[in-house]
Amino acid sequence: QVQLVESGGGLVQAGGSLRLSCAASGMIVSRNTMRWYRQGPGKPRELVAGITRGGSTNYADSVKGRFTISRDNAKNTLDLQMNSLKPEDSGVYYCHADGPNFAWGQGTQVTVSS
Repeated sequence: QVQLVESGGGLVQAGGSLRLSCAASGMIVSRNTMRWYRQGPGKPRELVAGITRGGSTNYADSVKGRFTISRDNAKNTLDLQMNSLKPEDSGVYYCHADGPNFAWGQGTQVTVSS
């Protein structure tokens, strides 16, 4: 059974940093396309960053230069380093396996105070 569990969310002041992690079981992170999404209050879920099996990355324009997506193959995790956080980065962050395994995590809350 494929399972994704996010961690690392919390409350941080604007300008601060957080590192999210997504632990996978029942699948291999490095053999999948993996993505981070977020959903702010009253907003649709949006793509934040993705990484392909080959290691190519992509980012939403709003986070380019501030967020970095990466994998830890030894730990079988997907990570998201978030720097220079802004209040508009607040929301629930979800990890998503987008092939060949398909799964969503339960989300982790990120709150950035101004």
